[in-house]
Amino acid sequence: MESLPSPFGDPAPNLSDSELRETAYEILVAACRSTGSRPLTYIPQSPKSDRSSGAATAGLTPSPSLHRSLTSTAASKVKKALGMKKRNGDGGGGGASSGQPDRSKKSVTVGELVRVQMRISEQIDSRIRRALLRIASGQLGRRVEMMVLPLELLQQLKASDFPDQEEYESWQRRNLKLLEAGLILYPCVPLSKSDKSVQQLKQIIRSGLERPLDTGKITGETQNLRSLVMSLASRPNNNGIGSETCHWADGFPLNLRIYKMLLESCFDVNDELLIVEEVDEVLELIKKTWPVLGMNQMIHNVCFLWVLFNRYVSTGQVENDLLVAAHNLILEIENDAKETNDPEYSKILSSVLSLIVDWAEKRLLAYHDTFNIDNVETLETTVSLGILVAKVLGEDTSSEYRRKKKHVDSGRDRVDTYIRSSLRMAFSQTKRMVEHSKKSKSRQNTSNLPALAILAEDIGHLAFNEKAIFSPVLKNWHPLAAGVAAATLHSCYGTELKKFVSGITELTPDAIRVLTAADKLEKDLVQIAVQDAVDSEDGGKSVIREMPPFEAEVVIGNLVKSWIKTRVDRLKEWIDRNLQQEVWNPKSNKLGIAPSAVDVLRMVDETLEAFFLLPILMHPVLLPELTSGLDKCMQHYVSKAKSSCGSRNTFLPALPALTRCTVGSRLHGVFKKKEKPMVASHRRKSHPATSNDSAEIIQFCCRINTLQFIRTEIESSGRKTLNRLPDSEVASLDGKGKIFEQSIGYCSKGIQQLSEATAYKIVFHDLSNVLWDGLYVGEVPSSRIEPFLQELERCLEIISSTVHDRVRTRVISDIMRASFDGFLLVLLAGGPSRGFTVQDSAAVEEDFKFLCDLFWSNGDGLPLDLIEKVSTTVKSILPLLRTDTDSLIERFKAVCLENHGSDRGKLPLPPTSGPWSPTEPNTLLRVLCYRYDESATKFLKKSYNLPRKLT
Repeated sequence: MESLPSPFGDPAPNLSDSELRETAYEILVAACRSTGSRPLTYIPQSPKSDRSSGAATAGLTPSPSLHRSLTSTAASKVKKALGMKKRNGDGGGGGASSGQPDRSKKSVTVGELVRVQMRISEQIDSRIRRALLRIASGQLGRRVEMMVLPLELLQQLKASDFPDQEEYESWQRRNLKLLEAGLILYPCVPLSKSDKSVQQLKQIIRSGLERPLDTGKITGETQNLRSLVMSLASRPNNNGIGSETCHWADGFPLNLRIYKMLLESCFDVNDELLIVEEVDEVLELIKKTWPVLGMNQMIHNVCFLWVLFNRYVSTGQVENDLLVAAHNLILEIENDAKETNDPEYSKILSSVLSLIVDWAEKRLLAYHDTFNIDNVETLETTVSLGILVAKVLGEDTSSEYRRKKKHVDSGRDRVDTYIRSSLRMAFSQTKRMVEHSKKSKSRQNTSNLPALAILAEDIGHLAFNEKAIFSPVLKNWHPLAAGVAAATLHSCYGTELKKFVSGITELTPDAIRVLTAADKLEKDLVQIAVQDAVDSEDGGKSVIREMPPFEAEVVIGNLVKSWIKTRVDRLKEWIDRNLQQEVWNPKSNKLGIAPSAVDVLRMVDETLEAFFLLPILMHPVLLPELTSGLDKCMQHYVSKAKSSCGSRNTFLPALPALTRCTVGSRLHGVFKKKEKPMVASHRRKSHPATSNDSAEIIQFCCRINTLQFIRTEIESSGRKTLNRLPDSEVASLDGKGKIFEQSIGYCSKGIQQLSEATAYKIVFHDLSNVLWDGLYVGEVPSSRIEPFLQELERCLEIISSTVHDRVRTRVISDIMRASFDGFLLVLLAGGPSRGFTVQDSAAVEEDFKFLCDLFWSNGDGLPLDLIEKVSTTVKSILPLLRTDTDSLIERFKAVCLENHGSDRGKLPLPPTSGPWSPTEPNTLLRVLCYRYDESATKFLKKSYNLPRKLT
């Protein structure tokens, strides 16, 4: 229940409501009797009836006074005009269901009905009529507005007219206080400061309040009282013109309080929500008091408006008919306000309407607290009422409301304010409830969600409820009601989300849940706003502009990117740290690979798994960034894995300068032990085939195995990753569908580099003592290929037992290629310690056949076609060793002239590079340089002045 302050103030603080009510009834009875056509009569009641209370007795004996009997069955014109619905059981004669006397048995007058409604007992009613009869007999024909009724009653009623002295004294004090209020405190005609009668009357009243006056007798005191009262009540107005009306109860706002008591008799005494069906007759009766109270139709409308509205509020706001009636009455008041400039009326109107608009705005600015689907019709009435009252107040130039407002709001502006205010409050309440439920864990089904995610869900429900329940009503005044509601909730949630996002430092499941929920909420709110604005003038652009995007997806994307960068950086750091400690021992596990490879691939898979477990919708969009980062990490691993192993060129020896053989050196002991080249002797001592070399070969094999394992596993991981995405998403990757493609290619190149490095290291480093420093040094027959083959076979056995079978052929093929290259280097660039005769060619060719047979291994080794292919170059060079010297010289000259021409008969020195070939000048020149033949050495001396030995 809500209690509103009186718009009329409290003009009679010493007079209670019951005292004012009795005064109002006295005025009503007096007014009706003085205007009636029938003579005033008094019919005494039985003692039992006199003592009964009309408000508590349903079967009261009706008084025959106050004229008209309630027998009409016509519907109330007043109710119809106010738009009030007809209740079941309502009719012209009312009924017992409303608590009124059973009129089916007895005819009840309007006056009797009013007496019961005003809670006046028959005893009091009889006393009033007795007094009025005495007054009328002494002042025949005098109208009620020409007399001061309290004064007349004081002089006509004695203590014997009351059940006891106490009641009499109480009654006397009431009338004295009423005279004070009407003549002194709230006079209709202003008092003159020089009028001594005011102070004299005050003194008499004060004396009467302290001790009873014998007003029923004619004494000097009573005569003085009458003289003073009539003097004040009949004084002329400001312009000096007298009046036939006694001004004792028509001063504002005392008269309004008295009139309000009369108007409240329109309500059923036993059903405070119900206006009696006989309200037309009751109001007609009440209007007879207007001359006494100084009332008119306009003031009556304002007072009746307040009575209807106040009754609606004070009874719990459950009877919407009362609010509808108040609303429709304001429509009439609006016209009244335009037609008068009466300042007193404007003051009353402003006071009443200000209370109404304040009440309406209080509810409408938080309409979610009051209205729901069950009473949404009342919302429509309340909004209309609030807007209408504000409009009337705004048009009244004298109203306080207009002075507070710089401009008069339109209905749309006010409803816009209501929507935004109420939804902000609803948002705050929802937020507090979510926070409370999280603390108390009352929502077990969603307790694992962060509060802001739950809030997003609840605000979504609030928005859809708003659209379904309230927006259709509010759209009568605001075309974008739902859109404004959506924009308001968007702003409120956006503020909370902004605070949350500013505090996020890393990607967490809670952060993703909140942002995902925010994104869904935003889509719902935008959809509501867009749908609401379909038929609007601007298509809803004004509302949409109020909804700057949350950019939840962007925030999620940035968080995921940060998450990816962190994971990738950690993986790269891990690779750097662990590869420094890796020993590359194939015996560490059954796979013959580095343990770090297993770990790094596991970490890659875990990162991918964690990525797909992120509760986001943009996996396909951000996947390329993640796989690119992981791809670079794997490339980094491969790069680190092969960085210290060198390449093919790392192990190829530098070609020695060209020299010519010394003819006769083999016969005269040129290559005696003491004269053997120091460089060759040093190499044999510095690079023996040791167990350390074998360990390095095993480490190289482990690295190759590791890269092969990574290539296989990363390829598989890429396929599994793509399988996680729908086909449509894979297609949308736009050429990025081959995940880890660069790593796979990097692994292949790494395997190739390591395979070649392993091969050339074995041939040119590990076995240099038996190849570069031993094969064909001195005399060919004494330094054949057998030692090299033995060592090479041992290395091949290590390779075969260590390298993964999928790359074994490649590695052995590279060793074969390196061996063939080494064999040719011995023949064509072996230095001055080597020399070949035409007769040596057979042994050399036989040695090469032995070398090829080693790789064929009776069919258990490499395929013959591969051996044939790789040996093509060597086999094309070997025939040059058995070609006679003169033919070689002629062929060499011809090739030089063909390729470079001649300069005055001089042969150009061909460059010492390029692939070996029987048609390539440098190859032919090198065969001549190592030809143990006098013709060859003379040609080289003459043509190029080549030395016989290195200096």
